[in-house]
Amino acid sequence: MSEVLSIVLGGGKGTRLFPLTQARAKPAVPFGGKYRLVDIPLSNCINANLRQIYVLTQFNSASLNLHIAQTYIFDTFSKGFVEILAAEQTFEHTSWFEGTADAIRKNFIHFRTQDPSYYLILSGDQLYRMDLRDFITKHRESGAAITIACTTVSREEASQLGILKVNKSSAITEFMEKPGPDKDIQDYKVPPELKRDKNGRDEYMASMGIYVFNAAAMEECLANELTDFGKEIIPQSINKLKVNAYIFNGYWEDIGTIKSFYQANLELTSLRPRFDIYDEDMPIYTHVRALPPSKMNFSNMNQSLAAEGCIITNASIANSIVGVRTTIESGASLNGVICMGADYYETEEEKKINEEKRVPNIGIGKGSIIKGAIIDKNACIGEGCRIGIDNISRVDGNYGHYYIVDGIIVIPKNIVLYPGTVI
Repeated sequence: MSEVLSIVLGGGKGTRLFPLTQARAKPAVPFGGKYRLVDIPLSNCINANLRQIYVLTQFNSASLNLHIAQTYIFDTFSKGFVEILAAEQTFEHTSWFEGTADAIRKNFIHFRTQDPSYYLILSGDQLYRMDLRDFITKHRESGAAITIACTTVSREEASQLGILKVNKSSAITEFMEKPGPDKDIQDYKVPPELKRDKNGRDEYMASMGIYVFNAAAMEECLANELTDFGKEIIPQSINKLKVNAYIFNGYWEDIGTIKSFYQANLELTSLRPRFDIYDEDMPIYTHVRALPPSKMNFSNMNQSLAAEGCIITNASIANSIVGVRTTIESGASLNGVICMGADYYETEEEKKINEEKRVPNIGIGKGSIIKGAIIDKNACIGEGCRIGIDNISRVDGNYGHYYIVDGIIVIPKNIVLYPGTVI
């Protein structure tokens, strides 16, 4: 594993996850009450003893930099590191990253100093748990120049993914990037023996956006002006190099939209979630906050998760996630809510100032009822607010102090909703 250099692609502006990406990079978006999206690929690497890791980003990277600096600290004897590489101007390159392949190309000056034999390319916005050691071992044994991790998906899911054909030797023979909902891709259907879902819902083999390249193959593939792996590099490589598929049969979710983010979070609260955050053999690492245990005062919680440091009083919470340091006051009710929590506790003096200014405290105020919403960090929800309860037309758009995306109400970070607000 010491011959492998891991690279996590932080993505671009993250427009599909807006407004959660309004003030942070996509990999820094909070997830599961206490984690951030970037913790998923980084934890997969660390669990596979892959300790030389770069994270590439160029938008709103301040909170991501801080999270990684505070979390992923290796001892001086391990030679391990997790380092942010933001887009930079050099004498050779003066532009921003133009795509996934362009981001790798512009950072070769940093990568070559590690003298890797293999490059492992990961995405910063996916939810999965993979044995990357097996992935890399299978790549070595196959003699392929490139191996692509792939999984079976439905026709609807295939619209926004890279779809490929695989022969009996696991070689990829054809590749199509994001065919859309209307294009005829019947020829790309997988053989019945490769389907995970025997009812036919998993019909196509899709790229997971996870690749391992031989170092020489990476240099060869990027000796041009092509900018994107899925659209350009991979289709061209199939014609001149041996490109294999690594079929992954576990849970995998591409968290690229507000809807998929919302559903993947709430799926963690189910009785038997497909993504097990309680696996001690392959844990998910994140920032250690040294917060006190969460306190529940006369409250009712059903199929919900509460991170550390929460204070919940006389509240009813169902099918929801309550993030770190969340304060929920008496009589509040949450159903299908992702509450990301707070970055700090307000002092008694700050609360007194808020009271004088008639500004609600951080958290969920008394008697507020919230359903089907995402509450970003440090939001101040006043007393008696009603969010997602009344029969409103959930038309996507920006409504000033909140957004509706994919029919889901999103309360942005640091927003204030005054008492009695109805959304």
